[in-house]
Amino acid sequence: MGTFGGEGGRLLAGRYRLGARLGRGGMGIVWRATDQLLGRQVAVKELLMDDGLPDSAARTQRERTLREARTVAQFQHPNVVVVHDVVEQDERPWIVMELVDGRSLGEQLSVDGPVPPREAARIALALLGALRVAHAHGVLHRDIKPANVLMEAGSGRVVLTDFGIAQVTDGTTITETGSFVGSPEYTAPERMAGSRTGPESDLWSLGALLCAALSGKSPFHRDSLGGVLHAVVSDVIRPPEAAGPLLPVVRGLLERDPDRRMDARRAERLLEEYLRTGRMAGAVPGYGAVPGYGAAPGRDAGPGHASPQRALADAPPGGSAPPSPASDGAARARATRARALLAATLLVAAAVGAGVAAVAMLMDDNRSGTTAGGPTATWSRESGTSRQSPRPSVSNQAPSPTVTVPSTAPATDEPPRPRTTAPQGYRTVSDPAGFRVAVPEGYTRSYEPPRVFYYSPGKKFRIGIHIQDAQRGGPLGAMREAHAEGPDHYEGYRDGEVTATTHNGKGAALWEFTWNGFTADGGPRHTFDISWDEAGKMYDVWVSAPIGERAAARRHFDTVLKTFVRTRPRS
Repeated sequence: MGTFGGEGGRLLAGRYRLGARLGRGGMGIVWRATDQLLGRQVAVKELLMDDGLPDSAARTQRERTLREARTVAQFQHPNVVVVHDVVEQDERPWIVMELVDGRSLGEQLSVDGPVPPREAARIALALLGALRVAHAHGVLHRDIKPANVLMEAGSGRVVLTDFGIAQVTDGTTITETGSFVGSPEYTAPERMAGSRTGPESDLWSLGALLCAALSGKSPFHRDSLGGVLHAVVSDVIRPPEAAGPLLPVVRGLLERDPDRRMDARRAERLLEEYLRTGRMAGAVPGYGAVPGYGAAPGRDAGPGHASPQRALADAPPGGSAPPSPASDGAARARATRARALLAATLLVAAAVGAGVAAVAMLMDDNRSGTTAGGPTATWSRESGTSRQSPRPSVSNQAPSPTVTVPSTAPATDEPPRPRTTAPQGYRTVSDPAGFRVAVPEGYTRSYEPPRVFYYSPGKKFRIGIHIQDAQRGGPLGAMREAHAEGPDHYEGYRDGEVTATTHNGKGAALWEFTWNGFTADGGPRHTFDISWDEAGKMYDVWVSAPIGERAAARRHFDTVLKTFVRTRPRS
């Protein structure tokens, strides 16, 4: 299809005079047009079809597109772009929509920077209303991102647009060709894995968008596709510092388990409460003042994995707490599902550029219980070539996502090489318990069977290591049980989240939580804890610190993990 210019452009369906091209997204081209019957300006989206399809398949796709686009046009909401008409010409569907005078949220963020919490709450509340009415009509948007949210000039109306890859429940996508469609940084982990798609997936995307509105970018932004996929599925989720006032909603929407994800009604109530009172129940005071602070659902780290012999890792010096029970079958089932999810997502990364059939085949193999080769996710950051997506510049425009193939090294079963020198401010210790690690200078060792601690002066920071026999259910099962037992063992236990990850190529579990701390601690504490199996043992490493020192605790935690090497125990 060629381009058209000026008001003398081509007449579409005998009614809509195409004018200037407003923009091009992943699923189509948007044109400014004049509705000559009613004498008004409209936006017309030309949906791009797969020219390689056989005639019969192309005809079926067109018919399905028209039917489902008409379904979208049947519901109305102030925060949903109005669909005026759906027509077919040149053997392709065209969607006629209202022309919103304004710019996209994506463009606003790129030009003006992040929005304050109250504005972010207003935007999220408007989008929740739009999604609720869409979901009530059985329509899933599937591409919630800043570029698809229009901010009307003057009125400030928030408009959700571009249902170009929407899906009618129990149907196929408007632009379905058998391939994965969407923007990876805003796509729910269950959609990436092909395991399920429902209203919960749109709510995850809204959570990522809320973070982007507050900080300028998605919390899953990385420099490569592999890095994005790893971040969505298994990396530590870090809401932006500015999310403090809205943290309960951000955490609730970014819950990796769709069955536990916050629903639209609950999110609306919390956001309305914040806009009404300036406060939200469950928000963390001072969150935004601490660089890097913030943990969202989907991580594992924290003292006290469940095991028959294990006491709580963050027990006060010289003290201990009751051991947690061994993991059960339910935990093992969850661990299996989490591993399958991670494997499926990584298969998507491996299949990028290999064609639709390859993706479908790999997904089918994974669901049947087998796995195929592909990049292996590691807990550390991945690197790749950064490519910027084109910025939206006009209303009704949705730029297509940029995809880069990650550069990853294969995982190995060999232990990591020891560091020859500790980072500045740290010293390397060879512990008789059977490991070598870098700890901050000035920290002292304390052996409190069966755990080893390294304490800062005054014991404000606590680094713990526990080595034991491998446990039934593995690290993930143990962590999940510890999380379930958290309220029984940690006063004020909150924001606890566990997720599957890897450490040096080995399956691991990360647990992170906040609690009130012991009497001598002087206030709430935050804990990072990771556990993995290696050489027949389960290794557990954690760092605990006052909540206001979370950034430093995270730095110590990362350094300990990077430098930790198992050695031969000394008697």
